[in-house]
Amino acid sequence: MITQDSIEALKARLDIVDVVGSYLELRKAGANYKAPCPFHDEKSASFVVSPSKQIYHCFGCGAGGDSIKFTMEYEKLNYPEALEKLASSYNFSLAYSDSKNSKPRSGFMEKINEWYHYLLTKNPQALSYLKERGIYESSVEKFGIGYAPDSNTTINYIKSQLFNMNEAVEMGVIGSEGGRSFARFIERITFPIHSANGSIIGFGGRTITGHQAKYINSPETPFFNKSRLLYAYHHAKQSVHKTKEIVITEGYLDVIMLHQAGFTNAVATLGTALTPEHLPLLRKGEPKVIMAYDGDKAGRSAALKASRLLSAGGFSGGVVIFLDGMDPADMVKNGAVEELSNMFRKPQPFIEFVLDEILSLYNLSDPKAREVCMQDAIGYLKTLSPMLQEEYKSYLASRLGLSPSFVKLTNQTNTNTNNNKPLIDSSRHKDMWELSLIKTVLEHPEFIDQILDVLDPSLLQFHSVEFVLALRGEFHHPQLMAISVDDQIKPLKNEEALKAELIAFLTKHYEREYKKVNLQTEISFEEKAFYIRKFRGKISQLKRGELVAFKS
Repeated sequence: MITQDSIEALKARLDIVDVVGSYLELRKAGANYKAPCPFHDEKSASFVVSPSKQIYHCFGCGAGGDSIKFTMEYEKLNYPEALEKLASSYNFSLAYSDSKNSKPRSGFMEKINEWYHYLLTKNPQALSYLKERGIYESSVEKFGIGYAPDSNTTINYIKSQLFNMNEAVEMGVIGSEGGRSFARFIERITFPIHSANGSIIGFGGRTITGHQAKYINSPETPFFNKSRLLYAYHHAKQSVHKTKEIVITEGYLDVIMLHQAGFTNAVATLGTALTPEHLPLLRKGEPKVIMAYDGDKAGRSAALKASRLLSAGGFSGGVVIFLDGMDPADMVKNGAVEELSNMFRKPQPFIEFVLDEILSLYNLSDPKAREVCMQDAIGYLKTLSPMLQEEYKSYLASRLGLSPSFVKLTNQTNTNTNNNKPLIDSSRHKDMWELSLIKTVLEHPEFIDQILDVLDPSLLQFHSVEFVLALRGEFHHPQLMAISVDDQIKPLKNEEALKAELIAFLTKHYEREYKKVNLQTEISFEEKAFYIRKFRGKISQLKRGELVAFKS
């Protein structure tokens, strides 16, 4: 973590006119400077920079703040990343309170990637694979694609260059076990993974010699958390900001081929489904989100989870499913760029996709299964705003062959009795239990480990985004500040109260899951039996007053 003294010292060096002027052409206007606003389209200059107050403000769209805020908004960076970029520009060395959260400063990852890239140019097999997949030499350069050799060669290179072996282990390039060191990437084509500000913080690797795992990623490190990262976001962010659209795919090659075809707003998750921790990054610039996933079981399942998360979070966009074993990379290679463009222009909206996928899990000719299916779908609809609930109530009823009067929705929205803007957006469902849990985390961070042992953020249907922000300690975030000052939201008083509430919540959750899996027809008998035993065991344990580990 960057120390507060260091931040204040950096702020003292910053000049708002210099910072903004490095991005925009400023014109003197009395004591201030003016320019067209970079954050919205306008013809007249309503963007004002005040050197005396060291702030900027746009009278058109309301954007405003100091040098750090401008860098964050313009470069699409978070707070620490903006500090580091400004420090680099001003040749200022930031101080960190601990080594765990500090930014790697040696350039080790960039040097290793340069070496990997050099080795790729000397490896005919790796080059042949990339050529067969349709990847241009220009893309190899743009994305820094490389090749990792055998373990001993990597270790010997690191030692010969006098690199710090401890840093190599900390950054996930080298592993260590039982006193033995080994390279984590062996005989693989490498894809460097960057933070939002462009620093290399990890790698993905694709085997070309038949290793059991086709793809691997760097392990979790203080700098690399795949649940928060999107591959190639640093390349795509300007295009995302310009087009107000982001395309999320499942793999590196999909992204690279889409960029080759002109879809420079494409990114990919890193071998994991979209998570609540991705959402703050996706909110930057408020783009429309298009999920471009394979049509196999794994792809549809990942798309369903992502669609639930994004629709509940208020994102606009939809899903494009690729059938017949095709993926975006295949379509680009086959020259179907115009077809791809049409597919991205007309994705299936998130809500329709979720409802259709829920319906596909049940035998709708069975009245009992149809009833459970309806309750499952209603549970999802309740994660949406009241207006959307009403809008899609008829859609659900139509698909079930029922009258809309059978679809019972209870809208519990925040009723604001004064004239001030409500602290929690009243257009969203306001779940007081979830808000209470979040406030408990804010006031009692010592409970976090106990909560995470039994509760995954994805289980929260209405406020998973705020929950993740609280877990990450982003207490300055406006949504968390609103929860903190809302007297209607009461935190749980002690550990006993927390345990009782978690048991009650989890019991209801696993009872719902048990009922759903028992009536599903799209899974095998063995898979169904496994989940039935699993959920029965968890429910019995909870009813005995014992908390259940979520991943057990």
